[in-house]
Amino acid sequence: MKRDTFDTLFFNAYIKGLVEQCICNRLQAQEILHEWVAYSATKHGVKLTMDTLEQFEHEVAGPQILICITNYLLNIIRAEEEEEDLLEFYSTPAKGSQKRPLTTPERPHSKRTAALMASPSILLSPASFSPNATPSQKYSQRGGKGEVVATFGAVQGTRWVGRKDPGAGVQVEILEGPEDSLNSSYKYMFQRLRDVRNVLTEKIEELGEGLRTHFSIEEFSPVSLPAQDSITVLGQICCDSNGKLNAQSVLLEAGPEQGGQQVPVDLSELKEYSLFPDETRNGYASEVLPNDQSPSSYTPHSSFVAEPLNVLVACGPYAPSDSLTFDPLLDLINVIVRDRPDVCLLVQSPLLFHHKTDTIHDRISTKKGQVTETFENIFTRCIESIVDGTRSVGCQLVFVPSQRDIHHHFIYPQPPFSLPHPGKEQTQRVTLVPDPCTLLIDGVTIGLTSTDILIHMGAEEISCGTGSDKFSRILKHMLTQRSYYPLYPPADDLNMDYEKLQSFGQMPLTPDILVVPSEMRYFVKDVVGCVCVNPGRLTKGQVGGTYGRLLIQRSPQSEDGKRVSPCLTAQVVKI
Repeated sequence: MKRDTFDTLFFNAYIKGLVEQCICNRLQAQEILHEWVAYSATKHGVKLTMDTLEQFEHEVAGPQILICITNYLLNIIRAEEEEEDLLEFYSTPAKGSQKRPLTTPERPHSKRTAALMASPSILLSPASFSPNATPSQKYSQRGGKGEVVATFGAVQGTRWVGRKDPGAGVQVEILEGPEDSLNSSYKYMFQRLRDVRNVLTEKIEELGEGLRTHFSIEEFSPVSLPAQDSITVLGQICCDSNGKLNAQSVLLEAGPEQGGQQVPVDLSELKEYSLFPDETRNGYASEVLPNDQSPSSYTPHSSFVAEPLNVLVACGPYAPSDSLTFDPLLDLINVIVRDRPDVCLLVQSPLLFHHKTDTIHDRISTKKGQVTETFENIFTRCIESIVDGTRSVGCQLVFVPSQRDIHHHFIYPQPPFSLPHPGKEQTQRVTLVPDPCTLLIDGVTIGLTSTDILIHMGAEEISCGTGSDKFSRILKHMLTQRSYYPLYPPADDLNMDYEKLQSFGQMPLTPDILVVPSEMRYFVKDVVGCVCVNPGRLTKGQVGGTYGRLLIQRSPQSEDGKRVSPCLTAQVVKI
């Protein structure tokens, strides 16, 4: 009995200490309660004892209090600065007085603000959401930091810095449709085969009309009718079985207007060809015509040529596969602060699977005790950290979702991310776009898709006599087929909504720049007048990866009407 009384006294004293900490650090008692419930659940329902309370304070309460204190002090400083700005706006400065300087990239925040906001590592600290996280040794010991591994254009003497006032006056907009156009309901898994067939048929008819005009073809003949003379037929490539396409299994399936039947295609007499399933083709009885027609480019309304724009492109994963620390993301933020780009295109969120067999979901699962927050909260914190960490730069931030994001809808085309309560700065600087999308940045069109189309199409394409540059062939297929995902049927791990694909997955024009992140080797190359960039991944498993940077400038149209690429130079750099 005396032992129980002794423990009760110490237990009450410890509870009073926690209450005192809540008062001193501006924490609500309910927040501590919720943290304890989450902590207890991750420890298989441990009971409330002196030992478990001490362990709870060390693993959870301490880091959580640090984050709350930091946010509280930041809010106080921001409120004081806003109040000072408001008073200075309405007051007349006295003679000889000096107005407090405004905050600009050249004249940054005051020391008290910089002391807390100089490094985003406060919000991205592993202890803040994952008490058991440890840094990756292989990533920290990587070599070749900042090494340029791929180049395009004239790079000698190029200064990789943004404009004098980065982000100021830079307009980032989606070329077609509002940003929330994909937030409506989907019919995935409830699609009727007839509706899917109608989408594919309309695609054949649309491309067929363009091919007929481009090659001056009077009309397409039905594929099923025998003919002695040379005829021109139209249809899509498909396979005669459920296996992989090969030279002996190629079929041409015509649209409804040409009979809708399938006929085998003999490729033995062709010197060169490159085909993939669902590709729309026209051809004579003994020749497959190349589909060299691509949609027209964007013509700016104004002839004004602005100064060059520095664009940084990075694709996740933003954390090594063997750790929950965001050291690569912090290094990327440091690169942004150093180079001061005007626009940053960040593909994929910080929370995603590294590959099909990765166990990152298990490592960050709350059941395993690795994190004490929801995925949505961690994602929001990462966005806030990126915005706060690049505040001195003031660049525009564009976030593109991915099929591997564990907190987002994994249907293609994919709706943009959503932020629950965006602040004023996030509203001004952050643009949330769907996957895929076509962006218009200062008169330059940039196509974006986070889906690894190079791997998907590379596994299905067959070719002969077309050279060894497989990437260029696949990219040319995408541009001439006017689609960010022209493959049918899609890869097994891609959930496709075909009605949405028809509206939001097509290329309205040939973009000036096409960004296609992939697990394949990084590159920058010109394909039929479009500069195609694979920046690689920021991390490759446990080691560092690469990111891309481009210097673009809208050029006036040449006198002969030929297209002039706005990409002055581009590089792929190791993080």
